[in-house]
Amino acid sequence: MAKEDYIVSLDIGTSKIRAIIGEPTGNSINVIGVGSASGEGLRHGSIVDIDMTVESIREAVDHAERMVGIHISSAYVGISGNHIQLHSSHGVVAVSSADREITDEDIERVLQQARVVALPPEREVIDVVAKEFIVDGLRGIMDPRGMLGVRLEVEAYLITGSRTAIHNVVRCVERAGLEVANLVLAPMAASHIALTQDERRLGVALVDVGAGATSVTVFSNGVLMGTSIIPMGGDYVTHDIAIGLRTSTTAAEQVKLRHACAMVSQASEHETFRVPRMGSNKETEYTQYDLATIVEPRMQEIFALVQKEIEKMGYADDLPAGYVFHGGVMSTPAAADLASEELQSPVRIAIPEFLGVRDPSFVNGVGTIAYAARTGLRPSAAEVNAASRQVRPANNVSVFARIKDWLRDFV
Repeated sequence: MAKEDYIVSLDIGTSKIRAIIGEPTGNSINVIGVGSASGEGLRHGSIVDIDMTVESIREAVDHAERMVGIHISSAYVGISGNHIQLHSSHGVVAVSSADREITDEDIERVLQQARVVALPPEREVIDVVAKEFIVDGLRGIMDPRGMLGVRLEVEAYLITGSRTAIHNVVRCVERAGLEVANLVLAPMAASHIALTQDERRLGVALVDVGAGATSVTVFSNGVLMGTSIIPMGGDYVTHDIAIGLRTSTTAAEQVKLRHACAMVSQASEHETFRVPRMGSNKETEYTQYDLATIVEPRMQEIFALVQKEIEKMGYADDLPAGYVFHGGVMSTPAAADLASEELQSPVRIAIPEFLGVRDPSFVNGVGTIAYAARTGLRPSAAEVNAASRQVRPANNVSVFARIKDWLRDFV
């Protein structure tokens, strides 16, 4: 298989690092390889140990390479975390053509104008995304190309990120022997797999309950309207199980995956399991009901925090399509029912419809491949090498300048 025939995504999470190989097939993709490794070196979604993270990336990539029999040289890397921020902005330009027809060049100029804002030196503009365009005072225009006008304005928001946090991600990927083909905002990539066009248009919250953190992203009128991070996720459930059953974290994680139920009312008193006691060679028997009494309160807390974030963002009463969840812990039986009960809203669990990745934890990785394939973010080897060189200087993160078309299909 030739290098240009596949797309590789790298999902760097707190509990797992996944390298996924996808092959574009017309308007769809095929997932042909998956490699996973424990997410050593990360905490709450942020890198705290570069060496351990590099080793985990190498392990995941090596696993994917051996599965498919190819060599991976570059990957699309998902970016998320509490350092991502959105800032409102406004741009205005005069239409340049003599016949007053608005062209792609005019749109690019007004978006660049919206980029011109004062930011702290430690932050970098990743991209500018239009909420709406205004032509000679006429608002609510999503695509002004071909229209006639004299004055073109845009109401937009800037996506910014911490230079330090993103440099650390890029540094880890490069030290693992890979080139960064492009950086992709993880919630936007996930939306390609998790959300329908109707959900994005009507208003929906996309919630990724990861191991170390939970991201909450709102889409409305077809565009991303806001994103936030809650520093709590599935690892907290594991920690509670370890304390409640007095066992090791490793044993608690296995118990969570095999026997957990998110609601006490749906748990079985007949399903039993045994776990080793901490500091002892003895094993103790518990029921799924016992486990649910530990899991449900923490899951309720996570959903309550999600609701608070939605309220802070001002969308508590403006989500007709409800909530779409993904992330590993959401595969727990009754998790969707508990979320719907706590949020008093429709809830759906997003699962990629591809063989080998039919699990809520794969949404970010598969979504990154789908996003790259759909938007054509597939640079040549020369562009990749140039971008890699541009990322390294601490005072110049110009890799972001290459991602002009980020989210453009949602405008």
